[in-house]
Amino acid sequence: MIGIEYYLILSLLLLLIGVYGAITLRHAIGILMSIELIFNAANINLIVFSQYMQSMLGQVFALFVIAIAAAEAAVGLAIIIMVYRNFHSVSVDEIDLLKW
Repeated sequence: MIGIEYYLILSLLLLLIGVYGAITLRHAIGILMSIELIFNAANINLIVFSQYMQSMLGQVFALFVIAIAAAEAAVGLAIIIMVYRNFHSVSVDEIDLLKW
């Protein structure tokens, strides 16, 4: 059986990759994918601790996180499509919609 520390290390690596991608990437789709990696890291933690504590509560929370991530992806992609139609670019540096 694989120990809990290996799952936590995997979760930490996913979190670090997601944070690094969200900070350094300059196009919106890459940032959305990085946020999804962060959500997946949280899901791994929830499920691992749920199994460790012999409870179903973490798995229920993980299902809620998956539902929220799906809604976030749908809304985020819709916003990106509308921004692309207006600015012909998905680079976050070139979008100045809210600037005066």
